[in-house]
Amino acid sequence: MAGNIEQPNLITCIVERGEADRVVEAALTAGAEGATIYYGRGTGVRQKLGFAGVFITPEKEVILIVTRPEETDAVFEAVVQAARLYEKGRGFAFLHKLDRAVGFL
Repeated sequence: MAGNIEQPNLITCIVERGEADRVVEAALTAGAEGATIYYGRGTGVRQKLGFAGVFITPEKEVILIVTRPEETDAVFEAVVQAARLYEKGRGFAFLHKLDRAVGFL
């Protein structure tokens, strides 16, 4: 690695299907340069609830956002607010410290 370049961070956010576009828009407004969205299917709580679990949709959208250290806090907070993650059952987000990344400007 060259010089003293700070390592980027990775914000991962998992939300209900159909919510990702709004979350990504908020992240871009907060300083993110882009995002990747893909689809997933959740397991766990739905199976434990049995018949009542049919009301919990397993389809999810997973959002990956690579950020520079100086923009990470603002982007993370924007994601939390846009996805309403402070409300129970809306999804979750977490932050990874990346040791190396290539192709990220």
